[in-house]
Amino acid sequence: MKHTPHPDSYYAASANASPERPALVGVHETDVCVIGAGYTGISTALFLLEHGFRVTVLEAARVGFGASGRNGGQIVNSYSRDLDVIEKQVGPKQARLLGEMAFEGGRIIRDRVQRYGIHCDLKDGGVFAAVNSRQLDHLEQQKKLWERYGHDQLELLDEQAIRGVVDTQRYVGGMLDRSGGHIHPLNLVLGEAAAVESLGGVIHEQSAVIRVQQGAAPVVHTEHGRVTARFVVVAGNAYLGDLLPALSAKSMPCGTQVVATEPLPPDLAHSLLPQDYCVEDCNYLLDYYRLSADKRLIFGGGVVYGARDPANIESMIRPNLLRAFPQLNEVKIDYAWTGNFLLTLSRLPQVGRLGSNIFYSQGCSGHGVTYTHVAGKVLAEAIRGQAERFDAFAALPHYPFPGGRLFRVPFTAMGAWYYQFRDRLGW
Repeated sequence: MKHTPHPDSYYAASANASPERPALVGVHETDVCVIGAGYTGISTALFLLEHGFRVTVLEAARVGFGASGRNGGQIVNSYSRDLDVIEKQVGPKQARLLGEMAFEGGRIIRDRVQRYGIHCDLKDGGVFAAVNSRQLDHLEQQKKLWERYGHDQLELLDEQAIRGVVDTQRYVGGMLDRSGGHIHPLNLVLGEAAAVESLGGVIHEQSAVIRVQQGAAPVVHTEHGRVTARFVVVAGNAYLGDLLPALSAKSMPCGTQVVATEPLPPDLAHSLLPQDYCVEDCNYLLDYYRLSADKRLIFGGGVVYGARDPANIESMIRPNLLRAFPQLNEVKIDYAWTGNFLLTLSRLPQVGRLGSNIFYSQGCSGHGVTYTHVAGKVLAEAIRGQAERFDAFAALPHYPFPGGRLFRVPFTAMGAWYYQFRDRLGW
């Protein structure tokens, strides 16, 4: 039987102990079968179990194998396209619901960490950093926008104030979101998976789904077993492949790269990020970074469209790292890894049903840590018959990439090049 371990990364090397769950074998029955043991799937399972459902989770590799165990570890509010874009596309009721949910994910994460005693190095505070005055003006407007939806934990930072947050000459200002923060992402999902099992949920690893048989009682097939359920939740995101072509037609897997330095001397680490906040800049192809619990700088950025694994990740990331922190020129990179996220043309998540009993959420477009936890709650609500918030997401318009699947990578890369060119010119 095929065994797929976690990919090499700092997170895998520093993960909390977690059992290897047995693969699915034989015939089983449950209330809800969840495909994918990342944040979306595990969050959905946990909400359902808390309301008395029987839940079985099938994972092709290990819990947190995909983006949930490889991302930058930043708790960032809202969506990859902000609320002003959503307001222009939908009516006031739908915009209100989506706006309220934009700031819910971080609260769910903190509740899970406290309720289930999850050790994932949770730290509060996240900063959006402006590289130029145009971006700083945008942050001022973003602050007003978010405050209109009741989010009042924001503080604008001028050029002097941001120097007290991050030791670099790169930024002209920024915005602090005190409800943002950062975590060890793999340890978060491993802790949530343990919570699922503590409530009677069943997780099978090394159990890739090969077919979903639709019908009044859908059947989910793996190589060595099958699960009959009342409902199915599809939560594979960028690692779903072509299992359900209707879901892959309007999305595209993309890769992002992350490195972790060697542990920094305490004084140096403190000087880089004195408040231990996480930071992301406001460029289209942004850089994001934070300190780990053992004082490594974890630095990520860039996008590889089509999710190819780059040959030399360090060579892609190190120039940007040194542009922000030239004082780290002699610091060694201990870990470098890549992972995939799922991009939609709108940059907004895709939520819906296939038939009446197969639910899905996908396409976080790089904003998945918080959104996926909201998605889990929304999917669980819909399965319980409370679909108002689910419908608010499901009604968002989505379109195929120009040129179809053959040309979606080059067309998207051309668009990204345009926005990157704009960032460089400060437009």
